[in-house]
Amino acid sequence: MGKSPQVLDEEVAEFLATLPPSQDLSPDTLAAIRLARAAIPLPPLSNRVERTTVVVPADPPVTLRISRPTGTAVPLPGIYSIHGGGFVNGTAFRDDVRFDDWSRSLACVGVSVDYRLAPETPFPGPLEDCYAGLEWLFAHAEELGVDPERIGLLGVSAGGGLAAGTALLARDRGELTPAFLMLQSPMLDDRQVTESSQWEDVPTWSPISNAFGWRSYLGDAYGTDEVSAYAAPSRAGDVSGLPPTYIAVGSLDCFHDEDVDFATRLTRAGVPTDLHVYAGAPHAFDLPECEASVAVRARRDSFDWLARQFSR
Repeated sequence: MGKSPQVLDEEVAEFLATLPPSQDLSPDTLAAIRLARAAIPLPPLSNRVERTTVVVPADPPVTLRISRPTGTAVPLPGIYSIHGGGFVNGTAFRDDVRFDDWSRSLACVGVSVDYRLAPETPFPGPLEDCYAGLEWLFAHAEELGVDPERIGLLGVSAGGGLAAGTALLARDRGELTPAFLMLQSPMLDDRQVTESSQWEDVPTWSPISNAFGWRSYLGDAYGTDEVSAYAAPSRAGDVSGLPPTYIAVGSLDCFHDEDVDFATRLTRAGVPTDLHVYAGAPHAFDLPECEASVAVRARRDSFDWLARQFSR
């Protein structure tokens, strides 16, 4: 274990001071952390976005949350979103806030997948849920008013790992072709051998929580050479053939090193890749409610990149 050489952004520090102290994830704290997260109320949503819930008849069924701007008829681009939560927490319904903005301002359809959580369902269950939902979206794009040529993947934190794994799976199965891959502070490497993965002094996501999340997701394979690259995309020997990719991470995030390395490997493999590293920013610094300058800039950068993908 060690300490980060980076200094926490002052505005982000002020924001974090307004939040309840974060707890490390463990078998003893998981239930309470899940309850606390579920109890956080959503901010008021506009009436300019239509929201529906669909149950995909997969085995087992997969729930999707669909957001579409009201009053639109032409085929729109689509964003397939995979939420974060360390593989053990979170819900697709939290994306209502994100798509209340993006569906209107980007004129797109947002589809969020409510995949099963670990440790109750370890790999490959959550990944197959994500793939099944994406497969359904492509198959039903016309009736949903979505342009199948402009459906991209978005993943945040553990959702970023799942999004990258889904993109690798889509490439290798040859059934689906996502238009882009947006990874925000993605959780990609279970091995935790990088310097940043050992930083003890980072806020919001510690090495202890990181190890618990991976152990929960990988089950008996954790700590072995049997871990699949679809589960931990940093292990992929070949990352060529993935869609244009955007990766954003804070310099004070324990995922910093693995994310920068993944972006470098994508670039060397010929994948058009945009990498953004935000000085002094920890994990999950760009929450919608954080008004720190670095968070506002990060949200603007991701918005602008998405707008460029949709204009292609």
